[in-house]
Amino acid sequence: MKNGKSVTKTVCTVISSVTVITLVVLSVVLSVRSFTELQRSTLYVLLIICGCSIAYCFTVGEITQNFSQMDKLWSILPVAYVWVIAAKGGMNIRLLIYALIVTAWGIRLTVNFARKGAYKLKFWEGVEDYRWSIVHKMKIFKPKLAWVAFNLFFISAYQNLLVLAICLPALACMGSTAPLGVWDICAAVFAVLFLALETVSDEYQWKFHQKKKRLLAENGSLDKLPLPYSLGFDTLGPWSRMRHPNYLGEQGIWLSLYFFAAGAGVTQYAVFHWSMVGPLLLILLFMGSSALGESISSKKYPAYKSYINSVYKYLPIRKFRYEKQRSAENE
Repeated sequence: MKNGKSVTKTVCTVISSVTVITLVVLSVVLSVRSFTELQRSTLYVLLIICGCSIAYCFTVGEITQNFSQMDKLWSILPVAYVWVIAAKGGMNIRLLIYALIVTAWGIRLTVNFARKGAYKLKFWEGVEDYRWSIVHKMKIFKPKLAWVAFNLFFISAYQNLLVLAICLPALACMGSTAPLGVWDICAAVFAVLFLALETVSDEYQWKFHQKKKRLLAENGSLDKLPLPYSLGFDTLGPWSRMRHPNYLGEQGIWLSLYFFAAGAGVTQYAVFHWSMVGPLLLILLFMGSSALGESISSKKYPAYKSYINSVYKYLPIRKFRYEKQRSAENE
């Protein structure tokens, strides 16, 4: 039974990956890739910002050995990018709406990361994402040069370029004289809905782990805590229906914002445009991130495998009954 579920999971992952990669190829092949002078000059400014960020993240990461420098900038850079685009685009109403939604997203994500201790007065300090230390210990990264290369090309360069890429649908909208229409309304509404999902999910997770910490301080170990805190991971609110509701919200926001390009009339065959590459690559990133996170949680919390088998990653079809977990453990 377990092997069957494992095979199904692998097949779904492969199908999802192939689908996303196919869409990436189609978005490039089936769209016009010409730039106006305004778009070129704006992109030049964005690339300068991105290049400076890459240099900063790599250099400071190597000096301080805190490799979450890009994590701190992840919620800040897109806000800067879209406002540069909006300003150079003459504060067009479509670009203005786009920028306001991204700003709301950036504020929410920055506040959420800040309360976890990520930001300090000395900006290069702060809590590092726990996953980097785990990845750093992998056998492939034992040679120092291997980790330095990973820090340069993935943590610093690729992630910075990806953050720029997810904002490029706004660049694609520059110069459009198309009035706001159905595509724009749908893009804005769905982006706000996904933002709300991400906000609610992170709030549930924050409160869960804060209470778990208090209970651990009082009781000493997980097995002495009441359910669901004894499980170690959040199964409340959206987390009872999906394993990664916050990831769904994050991907959904940027994919929704892409459809402003359709509203601007720059897409081909209704939806294809080269700027779709950014949101699609973000989906691929979260495939890897979710797999890594689930691998870590499965080793850390005995009940997590049951959780994986009980609810889908993004579809809220099933509900995890944590009360049954204790009964199963006692049998």
